[in-house]
Amino acid sequence: MSEHEQLVELCRKLGASGPQAETMARQLAKRADQLATERGITRTEAMRHLLEVVVKGRAGEVPGRIP
Repeated sequence: MSEHEQLVELCRKLGASGPQAETMARQLAKRADQLATERGITRTEAMRHLLEVVVKGRAGEVPGRIP
């Protein structure tokens, strides 16, 4: 399963409809690339942070800042 497919599945599990999940997955991947470049961190670290934001936001929690 590709990263995109995994992100789409996660977004669906968090309550997004099919088209919304596709859009969210694309936006997460794009933003991970941007954060990695802007902050000089790995893409993996950037994606980990973004996924934490999404999951905590869904639960109504406030996530921490990325280093």
